[in-house]
Amino acid sequence: MRRMGFSAGVWTMLTTASMALCIAPAVSAAELKPATVAAFDRYERVAEAAIASDVSAEGRFLRMGSADPVRQPDIEARLRRGEVVVEGLHATEGGKRLEIPSGMVHHWVGAVFVPGVHVDQAVALLRDYDRHAQVYRPALERSSVLETNGDRLRIFLRLFMKKVIAVTVNTESVAEFAPYGIDRVASSIRSTRIAEVEDAGQAGEREKPVGRDGGYLWRLNTYWRFLERGGGTYIECESITLTRDIPLGFGWLVGPFVTSIPRETLTFTLDTTRRTLLDGGVR
Repeated sequence: MRRMGFSAGVWTMLTTASMALCIAPAVSAAELKPATVAAFDRYERVAEAAIASDVSAEGRFLRMGSADPVRQPDIEARLRRGEVVVEGLHATEGGKRLEIPSGMVHHWVGAVFVPGVHVDQAVALLRDYDRHAQVYRPALERSSVLETNGDRLRIFLRLFMKKVIAVTVNTESVAEFAPYGIDRVASSIRSTRIAEVEDAGQAGEREKPVGRDGGYLWRLNTYWRFLERGGGTYIECESITLTRDIPLGFGWLVGPFVTSIPRETLTFTLDTTRRTLLDGGVR
């Protein structure tokens, strides 16, 4: 039976939204367990060892550059057309995938090519955290540098994520930059504190206890590489995030959020970085 005043599509959308609002509190409670932290720390060590091998090996540096030689011409052509190329990864040890108990790791690598831009210009944009909230809105609501010590910065970022449900988190991270020659720089940004914000933007907003929240973002590490070559600069970002696993029966609500947000965020960040640099660093 058709409901007066609403099309079937609108009614379905409203019903889904109402269900999300009602059910979200029931699935919001998640706890970051010591075993999950230990497994992620192990994953991080293995992944960072592979990254260190890439950036220090002569003739490699970029992960995309060491891809299957058969696929490399296609990847290069897509980058030169202005596309964001993104691929999924998973760290292995002894030929076995590293798993995360009571959690999920999301490991992606993406790249863009920015013609006419020098490596120092690209690095300067990434280091300008005080302006990131302006550049990367709406995914980033606030940003600031808390402390600077040479090529090591302590930063604050307030992230906004939405996919069926909306989540705001306050994060603190340490960013480190290291040159590997006159035409290349690598950096790592590792989260040190992540707190989900309840009633974000309202007078009574507050942070939930760290590690006892919705579990939509428990860890966030990004590893950047900048290589000036061929009339421009290649920018590559490898992201490793940790979230809760998907509770039984709530895959329709939690699944799209924790599985698609990491890739979509990486794609948005790289595309925005490219467009901002092409506009002279202003967006």
